[in-house]
Amino acid sequence: MKESKPYEISKQVVMEAYKKVKANRGSAGIDGKDFEQFEKDLKGNLYKIWNRMSSGSYFPPPVKAVEIPKKAGGTRRLGIPTIGDRVAQMVAKMYLEPLVEPIFHEDSYGYRPHKSAIEAIGKARKMCWKYDYVIEFDIRGLFDNIDHGLLMKAVGMHTKLNWLKLYIQRWLTTPFILMTGEKVERNSGTPQGGVISPVLANLFMHYVFDKWMERSHPNSPFERYADDAIIHCRTEAEAKWILHELEIRLMECKLELHPLKTKIVYCKDKDRTKDYENTEFEFLGYCFRRIFIKDRNGRLQFNFLPSVSKKSAKSFREKLKGMEIHKMTGSKIEMISELLSPMIRGWINYFGKFNPSAMNYTMFCINSRLTKWAMCKYKHLRGRQRRATKWMKELAKREPNMFPHWALGFIP
Repeated sequence: MKESKPYEISKQVVMEAYKKVKANRGSAGIDGKDFEQFEKDLKGNLYKIWNRMSSGSYFPPPVKAVEIPKKAGGTRRLGIPTIGDRVAQMVAKMYLEPLVEPIFHEDSYGYRPHKSAIEAIGKARKMCWKYDYVIEFDIRGLFDNIDHGLLMKAVGMHTKLNWLKLYIQRWLTTPFILMTGEKVERNSGTPQGGVISPVLANLFMHYVFDKWMERSHPNSPFERYADDAIIHCRTEAEAKWILHELEIRLMECKLELHPLKTKIVYCKDKDRTKDYENTEFEFLGYCFRRIFIKDRNGRLQFNFLPSVSKKSAKSFREKLKGMEIHKMTGSKIEMISELLSPMIRGWINYFGKFNPSAMNYTMFCINSRLTKWAMCKYKHLRGRQRRATKWMKELAKREPNMFPHWALGFIP
């Protein structure tokens, strides 16, 4: 006999949602259940999620809150739902995303299918050649301060599915449980770490910023990646006017600009030569600034280009240093390669897209770490850096594919 439920939710979607959640991995939530434990009764657990969501009786368990360090200092609170709740959120996302994705702006790049941060960098690079000024701005705590009433109004504009609206409302108000065991009630924001949060944040910013820019300042292009965005302007006066208008707009939507991370930047290069307080900005890990570089015709001249930022490069080097590979003297070079290569490859793939020569020092540091490992591992190389460097260089020539940066010619 067919089960009759007030809400029609596909069992197949629930199974697909689990596969997506598992592929994203992640740690256990407040219940302590990992994937291995969850799969001991996978069929029963997924049936329970489907049954409760279909009947309207699904109530999300509290979210485990963890504090993670920010690159700029301080911490950011990340919410970790249970695996079961991640599946339920993924089900909702799989129904909601196809409804809102087609209406999103072409220059909204964050957490969207077939969009990437590198695309945003590439578009920003082209726009900086055409427009003299950039507004670099940061919204203070976007994910923590999204107004629930305004967000639910936006959700309601794009779905008539009552169960979807019901559960999104419940997820928005699900309390945090801190490491101390303290419960924190929530009346604003959508937690970073939630499966459905990026879609909700994009929907909110679509109306707060993207559509507003399209309507109020159609001649000023922008690139936005979640809460990280820049606006291009032709003149300083235009930039000041838009920034003033933006501040008012965000206040209307119960948000505010971060005063220390918001500024107007002049895109100084060989043709744009006037003095200005700010002539560089950071966007998605890249620093846009004037660089003395060869053009397509081989001539050296100043150009306004993106390169890996000092902050991003330093962060990578510190992560590498913290791994202390020089202490892994029981490991063969192949094992070191297996450990480091995914990290190095990912970094190069992202920061090697624009002005790859800016990566030189970081590549040198990777080789220095490998040389230090060789000096610690082999007795005949101890205390002999020149000999160890030569040994590593010979290895790189014999096995150029051992490490991703060697394959690109960054050898010791």
